[in-house]
Amino acid sequence: MAKKRTTDLTTGPISSHFKTLAIPAAIGMLFNTLYNVVDIFFAGLLSTDAQAGLALGFQAFYIVMAVGFGLGAAMGALIGNALGQKDARATRRLAVQGISYGAIASVVLMGFGAWFGPIVIAWVSEPGAYREAGQQYYMWLLLALPGFLLGYACNGILQAQGDSLSMQRALMVAFVANIGLNPLLIYGVPGVWSGMGFNGIAASTVISQTGVMLYLLLRVLGSDVLVGLRARNFIPRWFSVREITVQSLPTSFAMLVMFMSGFVVQFALKGFGEHAIAGFGIGIRIEQILLLPVLGITGALLPIASQNYGAQNFDRVRESLFYCWKIGFILTGLSLPILWFGGRYAMALFTDDPEVIRVGAIYLRVDSVILPVYMMLFAINSFLQAMKKPIWTLWIGIYRQGFGVMFFVWIFVGLLNFTEIGVWFGVACAVITGWLVSLLVATKIADKQIGGLWRGGEVTQKVPS
Repeated sequence: MAKKRTTDLTTGPISSHFKTLAIPAAIGMLFNTLYNVVDIFFAGLLSTDAQAGLALGFQAFYIVMAVGFGLGAAMGALIGNALGQKDARATRRLAVQGISYGAIASVVLMGFGAWFGPIVIAWVSEPGAYREAGQQYYMWLLLALPGFLLGYACNGILQAQGDSLSMQRALMVAFVANIGLNPLLIYGVPGVWSGMGFNGIAASTVISQTGVMLYLLLRVLGSDVLVGLRARNFIPRWFSVREITVQSLPTSFAMLVMFMSGFVVQFALKGFGEHAIAGFGIGIRIEQILLLPVLGITGALLPIASQNYGAQNFDRVRESLFYCWKIGFILTGLSLPILWFGGRYAMALFTDDPEVIRVGAIYLRVDSVILPVYMMLFAINSFLQAMKKPIWTLWIGIYRQGFGVMFFVWIFVGLLNFTEIGVWFGVACAVITGWLVSLLVATKIADKQIGGLWRGGEVTQKVPS
């Protein structure tokens, strides 16, 4: 008998489920971040302008990729709820329609992104070599969009079933492939091919991420939830498209707001020179490495909470959130001294420019203090998505990453005339106030959906079927 792949997260110890899901997810994200670090390293071998252009182009690419993040979260929540309700037909329908949704969205967004991306890059940068590098990198990355979008959709389907290992394996292979592809495509083969130069970094991403997508797609097609699949099931159905859109769109817009806030930061930094943008680009990658365990644990909360919410195990939904917070506080507490004292040394691994190192080290110190706040925000986002209330993640994001970042950065840089550190202080203030808003929202929603956030009570709104 074939081994059953889907894991029932509505029974058994919560801690065991977090361990099963979070560790592979964190390892996968580690290799994904190291993948980006490899790109930064090779860009640094070319020039500081190349590093700044890479950071600029990738930030623009994130705008069109926001749909992928939303689609992945939607698949995790919708399929997790259906699995909790033991509705095999709905589970299969949603999984297949999610794949079709991702394929269509990829084509549409590639066309939109080719027009919109260069405009955004020009808006947040000054004319020169680093802007040209950013635009070249971005246009090449658009070819990787189907790989990213369908990859996220497939990962959401697999995670809802308790499978984080597939994405981990795919990202590990992609990391190894990127190490070999980057120098090959940048420098070519002596006497045979001269290479693509800076564009080779993006071409490597196109190849490796397409491979990730194909592997995950095969894993989904072979999973338990797609038993009895027919080719006609891939034809888009209006009801399913609407259901996925309602769940994914708020998260996508929330991610879009987050990415746009990155452009606000870059817009504020451009007056300080390309070294400020390069320092930010390197610093945020270093920070992400230490945030990976946190992202793993908060990402694991979504399938655990969504299955239990679908099964109406509300005490387990609360328990999963509190357990996530508890482990998250431990992880962020361990990360703080590493970023505070080791940030300068980590920056020096990627550049020898003292100004780039200085900017990045200051950013890492400021951000290290608010890591626990980030952790609670990420967990609340997963919690709200699991209860099919992603619209609140959008409103929180609009405040925190839209209005909050612009307002507080303007206060510190525009009014108080701080240097680059004013940008970091502005971001920190936006994050802290956004956390307070999200905690209030989560409390109010939990009162209706699960009888309370801090303790159980009467449920005033039934779980939607």
